[in-house]
Amino acid sequence: MPVQIPDDADFSSFRERCVSAAGWTSRYSRGGVTVWGREEETGTLQTLKMRIVCKDVSAETLYDVLHDSSYRRKWDANMIDTYDIGRLTANADVGYYSWKCPSPLKNRDFVTMRSWLPLGNDYLIINYSVKHPEHPPKKDYVRAVSLLTGYLIQSNGASCSTLYYLTQMDPRGSLPKWVVNRVSQFVGPKAMRKIYKASLKYPDWKRKHNPGLKPWTFPEQNVLPCVSVAELSVQRADSLENIDESGLSEDKAPHSEDEEA
Repeated sequence: MPVQIPDDADFSSFRERCVSAAGWTSRYSRGGVTVWGREEETGTLQTLKMRIVCKDVSAETLYDVLHDSSYRRKWDANMIDTYDIGRLTANADVGYYSWKCPSPLKNRDFVTMRSWLPLGNDYLIINYSVKHPEHPPKKDYVRAVSLLTGYLIQSNGASCSTLYYLTQMDPRGSLPKWVVNRVSQFVGPKAMRKIYKASLKYPDWKRKHNPGLKPWTFPEQNVLPCVSVAELSVQRADSLENIDESGLSEDKAPHSEDEEA
């Protein structure tokens, strides 16, 4: 399938999915974080939506934090590696991301086409999985598939914002129920709070680390090699290995206080 760069209608549709309550079931609401789930026709597809209100953080700061890969290494404890592969347009690129899964599951990785757009008082970043000929699946990871994943940042004034995270992905594995529950109840809320805390510290950090460098806002600063859309194709889940991890038992080690907070 050919890769298509999202247009304004795609971004508007994503924003509507983030703010709409239709079809979503609440799975968690505690400490300022709300998590919803959605039942899908196939058991391997996982769809989650999360929201957190970020006081004392502007929408622009959240947008910068989610883009700044150098800063991400400071706060994203689930990340194993990330790097940019190339740019497609002024507001679209291709990148790699690998992340730690709850033990004893295998770690997952993605190659995605990411696109971003300020839309009125909102900021949006969305991605979906693609195939790049120079970045095939790795033997030590399960190549997962993002059908649609992204962030919606809504401004609530000069120093307050709301962050939504929505993901529809196929982890390429028959996951046990405890994994889905743990992501909803612990891993997801913890990640949202980490983004919030990281955003509070970002302005001071950025003043000391290339304060003027923001290629996501100033495209002329982007030095990534150009990638043609013709080099890419949509990553279909059925073309990847599907593993059965449904029989794995949960690690009995207690969750950390930070994870439960």
